[in-house]
Amino acid sequence: MLLLPHGGSLVNRQFTNVECNQNQIKIELDAISLSDLECISNGAFSPLDSFMNKADYESVVNGMRLYNGLPWSVPITLPVTDDKAKQLIKQQDALLIYENTVYGKIEITDIYKPDKLLEVKNVYRTEDVSHPGVQNVLNRGSWYVGGKVTLVNKPPRKVDSSYYLNPKETREQFNKNGWEKIVGFQTRNPIHRAHEYLQKTALEQMDGLLLHPLVGETKQDDIPAEVRMKSYETLLQHYYPKNRVLLGAFPGSMRYAGPREAIFHSIIRKNYGCSHIIIGRDHAGVGGFYGPYDAQHIFAEFEKDEIGITPIFFENSFYCTKCGTMATIKTCPHDEKDRLILSGTKVREMLKNNEPISPHFSRNEVISILRDCYGE
Repeated sequence: MLLLPHGGSLVNRQFTNVECNQNQIKIELDAISLSDLECISNGAFSPLDSFMNKADYESVVNGMRLYNGLPWSVPITLPVTDDKAKQLIKQQDALLIYENTVYGKIEITDIYKPDKLLEVKNVYRTEDVSHPGVQNVLNRGSWYVGGKVTLVNKPPRKVDSSYYLNPKETREQFNKNGWEKIVGFQTRNPIHRAHEYLQKTALEQMDGLLLHPLVGETKQDDIPAEVRMKSYETLLQHYYPKNRVLLGAFPGSMRYAGPREAIFHSIIRKNYGCSHIIIGRDHAGVGGFYGPYDAQHIFAEFEKDEIGITPIFFENSFYCTKCGTMATIKTCPHDEKDRLILSGTKVREMLKNNEPISPHFSRNEVISILRDCYGE
């Protein structure tokens, strides 16, 4: 039997062909808000059915819980400008538009001005504007609008639409496959051999794997979603058992909030039906803002059954030339000079410079796909 969604039931605020009064006031979404609208509406952010009101927002920022006490670690907010905030009225509806297309409606309950410096300090553990998550918070509108939403049109797709499985659909697929123990893997990068090692190690104890790349907004220098998806398809075709893996696209956006985002990603995969999630080194981190295992330590701040989904913690993995295999410090006794570890930044530099990359770091098929991207 699959885990219940966070809060007990899946939210469904997706209604196509809903009549929208074009004379209603309109709120222009950015790409992050558009993806949040979809994730609220399709149940990925259950139990949220709204952009956060002031009470929920302040409770999450200060204590990683919704106002009702349920664990939740990242604010889901709808920012607007000062001018737009003056035009809005509580208890009235507004249309949610993106690039001149209506994608949703909001029943406005709250219009409030947040303390953004407190938000970034608590959520991102820094006020440094070089942090991409801090940049996003500070550069967006200075007022937040809370209220229940309805999705009326599907947002544009970055990859094949068949991959955009909502939580109801992944749960149906898991049940069809007879899976009860499912491990989720969150990624915004192409999978290299270290990721493959973590997934297959976890899969030894599981019925199935949900390979769940994030395809919403990421940093400008992250590899495009369609390129990443092509690399996943290739890996699954050649190196994974076809009846043990489900590949789905998660439409959410990255926050780069490190520890708090690890909790956030866990709750989301619980909603999609996963019983376990892989949390490796520096999950959802960026730069040097977080300790390598802070995203694992944060789970100790909650009772085990509060999050529900079970995290599987891994040390940093690498290829050891002396062991002749993938390993971690738990299984490899050799020196660092014998370990092949490459950062994402280093790999991008090597791709741009057409330098050879060891197949012990990444499969040749994936390197070929990435070279095509960087050679354009």
